[in-house]
Amino acid sequence: MGKYNFDEYIERRNTSSMKWDLLGERFGDPDLLPYWVADMDFKSPPEVIEAIEDKLRHGVLGYPVVKESLIESVVNWEKTRHGWSFDKSAVTWAPGVVGGLAFAIEAYTKPGDGIILQTPVYPPFYEIIETAGRHVVKNPLKRENGRFVMDLDGLEKLLTPTCRTLIFCSPHNPVSRVWTKDELEKLAELAERKDILILSDEIHQDIVFSDAKHTCLATIPGMEKRTLTYVAPSKTFNLAGLSSSVVVIPDSSLMEQYKSVLVRFHLSRLNAMGLVAMEAAYTKCADWADEMVAYLEGNRDYAEKFVRERMPKAKMDHPEGTYIFWIDFRGYGFDGKTLPEFLAKEAKVALNKGLDFGSEGDGFARINVGTTRKQLEEGLERIAEALNRTGKN
Repeated sequence: MGKYNFDEYIERRNTSSMKWDLLGERFGDPDLLPYWVADMDFKSPPEVIEAIEDKLRHGVLGYPVVKESLIESVVNWEKTRHGWSFDKSAVTWAPGVVGGLAFAIEAYTKPGDGIILQTPVYPPFYEIIETAGRHVVKNPLKRENGRFVMDLDGLEKLLTPTCRTLIFCSPHNPVSRVWTKDELEKLAELAERKDILILSDEIHQDIVFSDAKHTCLATIPGMEKRTLTYVAPSKTFNLAGLSSSVVVIPDSSLMEQYKSVLVRFHLSRLNAMGLVAMEAAYTKCADWADEMVAYLEGNRDYAEKFVRERMPKAKMDHPEGTYIFWIDFRGYGFDGKTLPEFLAKEAKVALNKGLDFGSEGDGFARINVGTTRKQLEEGLERIAEALNRTGKN
């Protein structure tokens, strides 16, 4: 038994929770069990809550500044957890990883340029590209030896003078791959040879299971000068609502261009609570993170066994990281239209629609296992029972 209780049920209805309070609007039934929005149903670390309470007790919530100790906490976290050393001058900020990616699109590309995505991939990536007047260029992941891998030959063929930027997802959302160092080295070789700029979303870097290892792309030789790395305490410590993220940009020229966009939109500040929470998380909550990942690994193992035994026509690749897993329901005859209807109306659960991640998600759904074991068990039971009841199993 660890120090922290991840089996504790926390009532989240009527707390302005997107995950719980938008079920009626998004799925037509407020009583579904939610496994969609990627936050966890666990209390944030007590050390973070205490730090926020201390700030509130002070009573003055004026404009904040970034303390040197906060920057040092980011540098030390990356060094101790991921073996990545960089200077404090490489650290800057964003009000969320997606916002930071949008700033980079403004900084380094022009209207009409192509931005490459390795699909299926996180839906907001499409939105920030298209609303900026750029266009999505798909480099779909491919299947090899029972898992998703990058198609680097296909990526090379997509490169043009106006299409040299890749939004990279590591670990990958939604397929739960943790890219090996060998895979990253092959990507780096192509990036060096063809002058690719990589915007590396590594927000799930801390949520990696014991049978995998995360390597920061920028640690691969030659990649610091062409990589922006996006990290945050939001997934690791369940702080998504504070919208406070880190962007690591070791190259001074790229940093200058990025900061020029922050200045233009007057978005160079983070909110006061986000700054306090981030420093507390990175300096005091390593043990909480370790226990949380171990608990999620147990959820991973449970879900994997359940799908294999109770949903034999479905397929779920072995998840190597994150708490959002990708399930292929096509063996039951479902497609992108019939699967969401079945899950909501028959199984009474809310999962993310596969098609939201791209056309490659037809017949798939993404499930969030960042919840208590009991609630995970109930959701999976509901799906299996609905398959039995409708004669599909």
